[in-house]
Amino acid sequence: QVQLLESGGGLVQSGGSLRLSCAASGSFFTINNMVWYREAPGKQRELVARISRGGSSDYGDSVKGRFTISRDNAKNTVDLQMTSLKPEDTAVYWCNANIVHKDGGVFNTHTYWGQGTQVTVSS
Repeated sequence: QVQLLESGGGLVQSGGSLRLSCAASGSFFTINNMVWYREAPGKQRELVARISRGGSSDYGDSVKGRFTISRDNAKNTVDLQMTSLKPEDTAVYWCNANIVHKDGGVFNTHTYWGQGTQVTVSS
């Protein structure tokens, strides 16, 4: 059973920084994309940042230049370094990973989600 465990959320003042981490555990072959999403009250869930296994990344327009996504393939972790935080960054943040399983000679993928971590930015 694969699990994604997030950590690092909390309360921070506007202009501050936080670092979110997500670790994948369990049995699997490899991990493709790892993604951070967020959902603010009354808003739709949005993509924050995404990183491929090879390290290519892209970001939502609202966080470009402020957030940095990184991953450690050996540890099966993905981090999100958030700087210059704004009250509008307040949301629940979820880690998402596209994980490859190998069953005999057959590969299949499944998308997993973490439990979510609250980030609150006070003005």
